Amino acid sequence: MQNPPPSSPAERMPHILRHSRTIAVVGLSAKPHRTSFGVSRYMQDQGYRIIPINPNITEALGEKAYATLSEAAQHEKIDLVNCFRNSEDIPPIVDEAIAIGAGAVWMQLGISHPAAAKKAEAAGLLVVQDHCIKVDHRVLLSRGLLSTAAC
Repeated sequence: MQNPPPSSPAERMPHILRHSRTIAVVGLSAKPHRTSFGVSRYMQDQGYRIIPINPNITEALGEKAYATLSEAAQHEKIDLVNCFRNSEDIPPIVDEAIAIGAGAVWMQLGISHPAAAKKAEAAGLLVVQDHCIKVDHRVLLSRGLLSTAAC
């Protein structure tokens, strides 16, 4: 991403969204009524490549699903790991994100794990906790902090 990394969330979120093109979504459901599906479809509609990570599905949003981040990283370069899992499930996801060389981890609204976030940051990843990527993308876009041409 960038040295030194943006320190405040106000700088970090637009930086991540500007520099991440491929988003692995851990916990992406293939069911259209699920939040993970709607948020990921929105991000896909904005020009981001979505890689589903869910051992219980084979495909979502027209993309092949992978059981783990490590498996997906054998086939795709992953810039951002977006987490739709419970907070207690975050540490192994962060470990995998570090191992595959992702640039950032985004924990959706209601999800946070300070120790895992600290570990990710120590490994050089940018981290966002307890924020909806769709909401933040819309807000940043409306404020002119993201360009639709860049998406």
